[in-house]
Amino acid sequence: MKNILVALELNDEEMSNRLVEEAARLALAFNAKCWLIHIAAPEPDFVGYQVGPQYIRDLLAEDLKEDHKRIQSYSQRLKQENVNTEGLMIQGPTVESIIEEIQKLKIDLLVLGNKHHGILYSTFVGSVTEDILEKVSIPVYLIPEK
Repeated sequence: MKNILVALELNDEEMSNRLVEEAARLALAFNAKCWLIHIAAPEPDFVGYQVGPQYIRDLLAEDLKEDHKRIQSYSQRLKQENVNTEGLMIQGPTVESIIEEIQKLKIDLLVLGNKHHGILYSTFVGSVTEDILEKVSIPVYLIPEK
């Protein structure tokens, strides 16, 4: 195993910390590179919506800057633990972007957090984890929420 991809959901700090800790353990055990990734929502005009007033665009840009800082902070934390790591932040549709990065980076293992949602949420919104599990051919390591 040479490359591990860890998909972080930056709005859940507890889960992100658990994922980063587990990623460090795996990367050190297998002497693998650990790729930390966060998928940000695509640009509104990319998905067919008007971007809106300038202040909305400024808020979105500020959120992206903060997310980028956080992913780099996690990456630096792993580097201090002697883990070969790189942090990536990508804008786009979550499932498709993760699958694209798996192929591009030649990922051997995907690490995901597994949140449990209620039946209504699952019925109407679905699950990113389930969608990914259906579409990837590499091992997926799921970390359940506490």
